[in-house]
Amino acid sequence: MKNFIAHTDDIRLEMLKELSLNSIEDLFIQVPIKLKEFNIAQPLSELETQRKIKALARKNKTEYSCFMGGGVYNKFIPACINYIAQRFEFLTAYTPYQPEISQGTLQIIYEYQTMIARLTGMDIANASMYDAASACAEAILMAHRINKGKKSKALISDKINPEYKDVIKTYCWAQNIEIEWFENELPENIADFCSVLVQYPDYYGEIPELNKPDTTYIVCANLSSLSILKPPAEADIVVGDIQPLGISMSFGGPHAGYMACKEAYMRQMPGRLVGRTVDSEGNQAFTLTIQTREQHIKREKATSNICSNQSLIALSATIYLSLLGEKGFVETGILSANLAHALSKMLNGKGIKTLNKNFFNEFVIEVNDSDKFLENLKAEGILGGIKLDRHHILVCTTEMNTEEEIINYVEAV
Repeated sequence: MKNFIAHTDDIRLEMLKELSLNSIEDLFIQVPIKLKEFNIAQPLSELETQRKIKALARKNKTEYSCFMGGGVYNKFIPACINYIAQRFEFLTAYTPYQPEISQGTLQIIYEYQTMIARLTGMDIANASMYDAASACAEAILMAHRINKGKKSKALISDKINPEYKDVIKTYCWAQNIEIEWFENELPENIADFCSVLVQYPDYYGEIPELNKPDTTYIVCANLSSLSILKPPAEADIVVGDIQPLGISMSFGGPHAGYMACKEAYMRQMPGRLVGRTVDSEGNQAFTLTIQTREQHIKREKATSNICSNQSLIALSATIYLSLLGEKGFVETGILSANLAHALSKMLNGKGIKTLNKNFFNEFVIEVNDSDKFLENLKAEGILGGIKLDRHHILVCTTEMNTEEEIINYVEAV
């Protein structure tokens, strides 16, 4: 910090002049708030504050049956996950990106990578990403590098999550990668694209057939569905979100993404990769094997500007899978799917059409008026799904739903 020089009055005036302003106060004129307009009560003691906050909290309506999905799912989170993850050995503001981080943290990341690789049918996985949206975008950039930049077009399914689309557009615009969208059938000129990206199941819950095209194949997979669906082993790169693995919905985030790929593409993977070896005395040891961000290597050789894996969230996902085990993980998938198919069948019996042919735990229903349909359900304490348009709603079930909630949903429509 010895070279830090505070702004002088002359520098401030020069900056204000560049903005066509006369004073620092002018910067805040556009903010329509005046401190005098705040009706701030007298200060309270800690005990009084707690009572006031609890009284306000009781006004919130929180006891809803949730049938909303679309990328963030209401999953059961065993209490011991937070207990273990919040131990002082793990819960730290320090980002674990240095080679000298503890063996325990490195081992947890290694176990996480192993679990993700097994679930996806890939050879390796990295130490996690920011979220599913950026993981999809990074996978396209990765495919572009795999093809040595010779193909500057990406082919993407129009049925992926709309939020993922927005992030992909931003990434590809910055890298001059052209995007083409497809609905069902791949075009004949598939070899002209650096990658093909599909979602499995797609945003509307449909389970697509995975057929390897003649280019880098990227699959964005819901990890919960892989409890009972075939892993996307046909893919070259598999990405997605680890939120379904015991991570709180948290009003939409923060969550974490995952990325796995075939070993041949390991050097093009963004982020970092923990490996296992032995030390000079023959003892098991873990180390950051690959670090591909610009802080570690020459900037022009960096594969990504990803600065951190979501280590604490990846830890929680690892604990979740360890607690459930393979059998428990499969059981949660079967339960979620059975509830979804039961709800779909019962709605069909009341004349509400399901548009899906094959689905896991999400499906689209057709109604006369989406807004009215959802409002009626909400009045009965049910969050009935995500409105897609005037006549279509995306409905989801997880193991958190009960048979009684399914019956209540059908009776309320």
